Amino acid sequence: MDAVSDHGDGVAVTPLGPPTLGQFAVEGPRAVLALAGLPFRWRGLLDAPRGAGQPVLLLPGLFNTDRSMGIMARYLRTIGYDVHGWTLGRNYGQRSIGAQGEALFARIAAVSDRAGQPVALVGVSMGGIMARLAAHRVPDHVAQVVTVASPYAGPARATRVWRLYEWISGESVDDPVVLALADEVRRPLPVPATAIWSASDGLVNGLGCHVVGEPGCRTVEVPSSHYGVQTRPTILRAVAEALAAGR
Repeated sequence: MDAVSDHGDGVAVTPLGPPTLGQFAVEGPRAVLALAGLPFRWRGLLDAPRGAGQPVLLLPGLFNTDRSMGIMARYLRTIGYDVHGWTLGRNYGQRSIGAQGEALFARIAAVSDRAGQPVALVGVSMGGIMARLAAHRVPDHVAQVVTVASPYAGPARATRVWRLYEWISGESVDDPVVLALADEVRRPLPVPATAIWSASDGLVNGLGCHVVGEPGCRTVEVPSSHYGVQTRPTILRAVAEALAAGR
């Protein structure tokens, strides 16, 4: 079942429900087990496709900071990328990036200008939604977008955290401005993209994290919890392969 369908003059959202309570209940244990196994699998990750100094900007998930992306940043630097944090503090939604995303766009432009080339954006959950918005607004500064467990394609209520989002961001998921931004984000991007998602995600419906057949966007399914998704070895490799494919 597709998360959305394109009708030419707009994108209609297919109704989706949140993950099951069973999936939600095992989020914590799954994340702990994955992180505990990372040291034993690190060396095996180093044979992934290597970068050649291309700039990559990492965008954290809701209520997270650059520190949450530390393992991914270290990994991507190890395999040859010039990795940058978003430097906007804790992710409070539009409170952090500006009402129209202007603070984030300025950061992307600064990294791109300093590198002398467009920057690849890798966003986790809410960070991926922001990355897609940036690709629409400042495409000349964006080389590609990689989203990880980012529910950009489905309705906000197809998650178990939409009320938390409203509380943290101060926004209503039913606000016309928020709905308009969501519609913009789910439209096909003007740059190459990869959507990494999991059918067993316990916080967001995986079908809302990708659009089947989206032009210019690869979809990659990787079994994973939502918690700690950016530290899971299989996700790290998927991100490395996505960056190589999008070059």
